[in-house]
Order: sequence, then structure tokens, then C-alpha cells
Amino acid sequence: MSDPPARPPTTVSLVWQHDLVLGGQSGHVELTLDSSAKAGPSPMQALAFALAGCMAMDVVHVLTKGRHDLRGLRLDLSGQRAPTDPHRFIEVTLHYTITGSVPAARIDRAIKLSREKYCSVWHSMRQDIPLTVTYTVSPGV
Repeated sequence: MSDPPARPPTTVSLVWQHDLVLGGQSGHVELTLDSSAKAGPSPMQALAFALAGCMAMDVVHVLTKGRHDLRGLRLDLSGQRAPTDPHRFIEVTLHYTITGSVPAARIDRAIKLSREKYCSVWHSMRQDIPLTVTYTVSPGV
């Protein structure tokens, strides 16, 4: 059996606008990065959004593919940064808030699949960063 074809490379162009503000484009998507997080997210905020978005999308995909009663999902990320340069993330905590009647075992499995197999952002980061994941479930109304 042959491997699936490789995905095309992700390309991003950044153009310095002023101060520490960069305008970015990737395909048809535009984004402003701002070191002071005023005109747009800082690069570290963008990385946090990317990680949270990747893992949240994976969990939604797995749970909806399994036809579970997922009615809502919120993911809160807290990233602890090193006190000295390069101020990288040294610990990340994720907390999912799930709305719907979804069995805990299915949520655990979806999170595990995201973390161990699917989340390309997590797998692109240093694997020595402690990643703590918790969740709460509300049946909703």
C-alpha cells in the first residue's frame, strides 16, 4: 500500500509595516502580527491560538464523526512562558468545556487522538513542554 501524497508546503509572507507590526498573508488569509498585541496577536498569542484551534478542531471532528451529542465546545489555553529570552512556552494547560451528552470515555479518546496523532501544531512544538488537559461536561438545555 502506498503512502498518501504529500501536502503542499504551507507558505506565509510577512511584510514589515511599522514598529514591530507585520502584515502577513498565506493563500487568501491575511493576518497582522504585533509584538505589543494591539493591531493583532503577538507571535506567541498566534502560536497559542494555533495550538488551541488545532486541538479543538480535532476534538470536534472526532466527536461529531462518532455521532455524539456535541452541542458546544470551548477551549481555554494558559501558556506559562520562560522568564528569560527566548520567553518560549515552558508549560501549557488546556481546559475544554463541552456541552452535550458526550461520554467521558469518548472525550478522553478524542483528546488523546488529537495529542498523540492528529494535532500538527502540537507535534511541531517541542515535546518536552508539559501539556495538561482537563475538561468539564454540561448536558446543556
